Amino acid sequence: MARMFLNGQAMEGGPFHHHLRGAPLVARTRTAPGYRLFSIQDVCPGLLPDPGVGTAVEGEVYDVPDEVLRDHLLPTEPPELEFGIIRLQDGSSSFSMLLRRGELERGVHKEISDFGGWRPYLKSLGREN
Repeated sequence: MARMFLNGQAMEGGPFHHHLRGAPLVARTRTAPGYRLFSIQDVCPGLLPDPGVGTAVEGEVYDVPDEVLRDHLLPTEPPELEFGIIRLQDGSSSFSMLLRRGELERGVHKEISDFGGWRPYLKSLGREN
């Protein structure tokens, strides 16, 4: 099993939640401070570690079986993201998808850190998902 922090469309109620194949929710939580959040074409969020900021991002932690992670969840992630490890607000670590190295420099992703999470950002656009 892998602890996986989700902060986008695979969260509960999201259009990609079914890719979790029933993996149990462990916690609704936030990252530790030190993360920025970007919108990737308003389709999904990209989390970026940045120790120079105090922002924490909301999300959900799931206990995902390795085969579900490998065969169902990771293959659905966009190429702008990569698999990594983050720190949560309680000090523990979790796997998560992060903005791929080099993506920030492309200058095409809108920073949405001030919203504190993907869902508040979508709400500002008048969307739920």
